[in-house]
Amino acid sequence: MSAADTAPRANPDLRGQEIAEQILLNAWHSGRLPHAWLIAGLRGVGKATLAFRFARFVLAHGQPGSEGLFASAPAPRSLALAATHPVFRRVASGGHADLMLLEPGMLHPETNKETREIVVGHVRRAIDFLSMTPAEGGWRVVIVDQAEMMNANAANALLKILEEPHARSLLILVTQAAGRLLPTLRSRCRRLDLPPLPAGVVGELLAQHAPELAGDARNAIAALAGGSIGQALDLIASDGLDLYAALLDIVGAHETSGEGIHALADRVGGNAATAPAEFRLFLDLAQRLASECARRGAGIASKSGFVAEDDVVARLSARGPEAWLAVWDRLRRLTSATDGLNLDRRQAALAALLALRGA
Repeated sequence: MSAADTAPRANPDLRGQEIAEQILLNAWHSGRLPHAWLIAGLRGVGKATLAFRFARFVLAHGQPGSEGLFASAPAPRSLALAATHPVFRRVASGGHADLMLLEPGMLHPETNKETREIVVGHVRRAIDFLSMTPAEGGWRVVIVDQAEMMNANAANALLKILEEPHARSLLILVTQAAGRLLPTLRSRCRRLDLPPLPAGVVGELLAQHAPELAGDARNAIAALAGGSIGQALDLIASDGLDLYAALLDIVGAHETSGEGIHALADRVGGNAATAPAEFRLFLDLAQRLASECARRGAGIASKSGFVAEDDVVARLSARGPEAWLAVWDRLRRLTSATDGLNLDRRQAALAALLALRGA
């Protein structure tokens, strides 16, 4: 399992999002393709994969709605391109002249240093790019992945291209936090919300990308992933089943000593060598536990299929949904503050554990 296997620009396989794909295809066939799309949903459900899939399709097929009654070729019935298609290969390698990607981690246009945000200089380059004649005579496409990471100046600059779109230009915003985008940005895009993947689809993808995983572990990870193959792969990479078992043991009061709480806090945030990914996964799992307790307490959730979790949630949910909703909100704010203010990870982990134990 490697990053190359799942990189959206090189991934020919999209599963579980057939309805969203059909919406894009229908818009294309209508001949009135919106010039800007906002693809939103949880992390790891195929948003960027769908964006690149649509971009490849547009770059390969030219003018929308051109396949008519007397067309020489039948109208496409899928957005899929074969991995051997020239457009697919050029997009996968990052070498297509009519496609630009904006994402966090690019070099700053002025300082030439890597930046966590998408800054106004990046957006200005995209605006200039979309204003030029397509190099291959078809379309120009810009994908903004993690669009919520645009800073205020970048977001305001992007409004220009939304208010005055160029012919044969397509802008695709991809986000897992649509509420963080400017309302004026959201209102000028055709929004497409992707639902969580069915657990069966997550299981199939895990069998493909992690064939060494035992069946029981694969089923447990699929149940915990919340419909996200990205979350499922994170669970594997960070030994997430063992991490969640330790969390359940502490919150479920099997582990009542303070030693257990401090040991888990040390594990996920107590030293510089600890991977930030494991700490973030810990917070995700803590929020999941609070959410499951709240939902079960309100009578709106069924068993997840992960026995260890179901046993703990069955006991803790009797506390009532209001208490668990308050804990969930506290954990959400703790996660945001840890990211935004660079708080000490060990102290944040202790605070999360004490909030869960306190409920």
